[in-house]
Amino acid sequence: QVQLVESGGGLVQPGGSLRLSCAVSGRPFYDYAVGWFRQAPGKEREFVATVSWSGIVTEYADSVKGRFATVRDRATSSVYLQMNSLKPEDTAVYYCAAEYHGVGNKESDKFAYWGQGTQVTVSS
Repeated sequence: QVQLVESGGGLVQPGGSLRLSCAVSGRPFYDYAVGWFRQAPGKEREFVATVSWSGIVTEYADSVKGRFATVRDRATSSVYLQMNSLKPEDTAVYYCAAEYHGVGNKESDKFAYWGQGTQVTVSS
C-alpha cells in the first residue's frame, strides 16, 4: 500500500502563490509517478499536473501551464506543486495520487492510490 498526505492548502488572494506538498510513504518513492488532480464544487475531478516515476517527464493541464510546476524530491519522498498567479477558478480540493511506474498519464483511473485532499481557495 502507498499512503499519500497532502498539505499546504489555504486561502489566497488572486495573483498569489501557494505550494502544495504530497508526502509519499509505504512503498519505494522512486517507483511511483505522482499526479495532481482537483475537484471544484459541482464539477468533475480534473487533471492538473503529473511527474513521472523518474522525474524526467512532467505534464500539465492547459489551464495551468506556465503558472504551476511540479517537482519530486527523493530526499523527502515528497512531491510539490508550486502554484503561482492563482485565479478564482483554481479554487478546488486538490488531490495527489500515485501510479506505479507512471510515465506522464493524465487519466485518473491510472492512479491507484490517493490522498485525502487539501482545500485551495482563491478569493479577495
